[in-house]
Amino acid sequence: MTQIQSTKQHILVVEDETDICELLQYVLEREGFQVTCVNNGMEALELAGNKAFTLAVLDIMLPGMDGLTLCRKLRENQATRRMPIVMLTARSEESDVVVGLEVGADDYLTKPFSPKELVARIRAVLRRVNDRDADGPAATLTKPVQAQDPGMVTLGQVAIDPTRHTVKVRDVAVQLTLAEFKLLALLMSRPGRVFSRDQILEQISGSDVYVIDRNVDVHIRAIRKKFGDDAEFIQTVRGVGYKCLEA
Repeated sequence: MTQIQSTKQHILVVEDETDICELLQYVLEREGFQVTCVNNGMEALELAGNKAFTLAVLDIMLPGMDGLTLCRKLRENQATRRMPIVMLTARSEESDVVVGLEVGADDYLTKPFSPKELVARIRAVLRRVNDRDADGPAATLTKPVQAQDPGMVTLGQVAIDPTRHTVKVRDVAVQLTLAEFKLLALLMSRPGRVFSRDQILEQISGSDVYVIDRNVDVHIRAIRKKFGDDAEFIQTVRGVGYKCLEA
């Protein structure tokens, strides 16, 4: 099984500290992954644009191009926009986590880190991607309220298309990360119903225990920020969870 994984799952590690890079390569190769390590953002961006990687692990503090800029550029590039990204960095403040997730990271792990936890998070992200590809990005959308196009679900000023993986607010496209999209899709699948954080975590991360509870709040804030004047489309039910407005 290890040999099969090493030929199919190729991880790009972007880390400028040699000892950490060597540790990551050792741990990941031991788990059956193929690993390519680079130590600066510009080289990583060029490499990722020319070679298909299964997932990228990015440090933030990199020479030349920092990890946040690299993550943003990877999301803007058609060839790499769907590649899963895990941030691995010493920057551990909540604001750092928020920024990392907002620019497109699928998960965020701080240093010092547990190699076992890193591997678990990587596998969890890959499972979510596999589930997305197998079932579509929002399989929970079972009660469309108003369809403008096949697959399009509209509530108020917000329209979501799980087939095309697009979201529009007042007919203007809004770019969401995979986790944000799945969260919004879940809320819109049951207009007015309140979902607890635990229920949301189960839906957007496959009940993965390594996805911490506060990430739900981070994703909600990110969606609201992108929705601008329509931020109140997602409402907080104090002490319970979140819901979206009914049509």
